[in-house]
Amino acid sequence: MTGSLRWRLLAGTLVWVALTLAVAGWGLAALFRDHVRQQWQAQLVLQLDQLSGAIDWVDGRVQVGAMAGDARLARPLSGWYWQIDRLGGQPQAALARSRSLWDQTLRLPAAAGPGDQVLQLEDGQGRALLAVARTLQLPDDDAPPLRLAVAGDEALIAEPVARFTRLLWSALGVLALGLVLAVALQLQLALKPLALLRRRLAAVRAGADAQLQGRFPQELQPLVAEFNHVLAENADMVQRARAQAGNLAHAVNTPLTILANAAAQEATPLARLVREQVETARRQVDWHLARSRAAAAVRATGLATPVAAPLEALVRTMARLHAGRGVRFEIAPGAADGRFRGEAQDLYEMLGNLIDNAGKWARSLVRVAVQREGGRLCFTIDDDGPGIPEAERARMFERGVQLGDTRRGAGLGLDIVRTLAQTYGGEIAASESPLGGLRMRLCLPGAAEDPATCYK
Repeated sequence: MTGSLRWRLLAGTLVWVALTLAVAGWGLAALFRDHVRQQWQAQLVLQLDQLSGAIDWVDGRVQVGAMAGDARLARPLSGWYWQIDRLGGQPQAALARSRSLWDQTLRLPAAAGPGDQVLQLEDGQGRALLAVARTLQLPDDDAPPLRLAVAGDEALIAEPVARFTRLLWSALGVLALGLVLAVALQLQLALKPLALLRRRLAAVRAGADAQLQGRFPQELQPLVAEFNHVLAENADMVQRARAQAGNLAHAVNTPLTILANAAAQEATPLARLVREQVETARRQVDWHLARSRAAAAVRATGLATPVAAPLEALVRTMARLHAGRGVRFEIAPGAADGRFRGEAQDLYEMLGNLIDNAGKWARSLVRVAVQREGGRLCFTIDDDGPGIPEAERARMFERGVQLGDTRRGAGLGLDIVRTLAQTYGGEIAASESPLGGLRMRLCLPGAAEDPATCYK
């Protein structure tokens, strides 16, 4: 959860919704319970008023006249009762009572004073009762003070409260589910631009686009603009670095060429030493130039070079270069589908060295194949030449190493290829070819085949 913005927002919203609905449910249930209790108490007071108006004191006895009462007062043990107690010097409980009490008596506490009194009682069956009691003094001279009480079973209150509570929590549950779905949908819509931004960043990283493309919300648009600005500055910086490296190489090669031409006109030991050192310096310049150019290209974004055009151009060039020996160059089917995530110039240099070396030692055929392996492009260059012993294959990539004339030549070119490949995060290896000669396998990072695949 800590690693997902979506789940953090969803969890926070769900906790808040749960707390809010719980408090709302508890409050509404309490309000309804108080409302029902007050209504019930009002009915008891109304019944008590009717009872007060219906009683009379005749010949030392209390008489209860006809009154508009609840039918439950006549049904035995219905939970709806009234009772009249005699107070004063000769107290008597249940001087008169409703038929619903049958042979039971309500045990009323002592009167607390004038006015109505709300009581909590129990009937003979142990059921909780809510009662309203009142002390009444009739106008007759010999009439004693009377205690009137009307009571009702609290279960009659609990039943509608429980029914309302069940309906309330069911409604709140449906509301909670609707809120959760609404929040989930809102988060999906709110975070959708971030998913789009991630896909566009992947497209830039894969080389499908040079900058972030598309329309984003106002909150994300400044970030996208700043990122595109950084990408543009990075591309400019890489181009300047490559241009400066090329200018430096040209500046160094010019005096080296002058020294080499001057030394070529002499046959002295000093001239021979100058020629050797000039050639060493040139190899160093070429090696470091290739390495710096590859490093700059790796740091760039939005690079994607289709391999079909460079391969076809190199094959045509090598066919003309080795035409005198009758060597045939072939490209296996499938090469048109590959895209190299790097600079075209570096791809030309790596493949050019490998195909040229294969052409030098091939008897009649050089075959180039390209396969996609996950996110990489693997180039396979086979020749039908004499090959190279397995014991010497590790040395062929060392800088400045030249194998014998009867073996496969390597020299600086293969070292440059290995350096460029490793700088891009790739690799190169040599093995025996099915054609009988040497197989060179170069694996490099591949770019997205179709820019649209980066947006899925």
